[in-house]
Amino acid sequence: MTTHTPVSLYGFLTPRPGHADELRELLLGLVGPSREHAGSLQYHLHEQEDGRFFLYEVWRSREDLDRHNATPLLQAFMAELPRHMEGAPEAYSGAMRSPYPADVA
Repeated sequence: MTTHTPVSLYGFLTPRPGHADELRELLLGLVGPSREHAGSLQYHLHEQEDGRFFLYEVWRSREDLDRHNATPLLQAFMAELPRHMEGAPEAYSGAMRSPYPADVA
């Protein structure tokens, strides 16, 4: 039996002035396909009052997250991202230590 430790990835993305619509479109384009990738437990996009975007993902394991990051979809997104971002993403990742519901993980 394989044991998985869920991994979360979360952070803020600040659009360049005049690029909020483009960045929102790029980010929204990731939601559906990413939720369909093996090991995706949660994938959410939020828009803050200050104009930043907050992305929250939970993956069944680091391996699942790595496979997701290697997809052509993510590679294309990462290549396009700098055109629409002010600075680098403020990103965090970590192993989830609180129990995840067994019927989801």
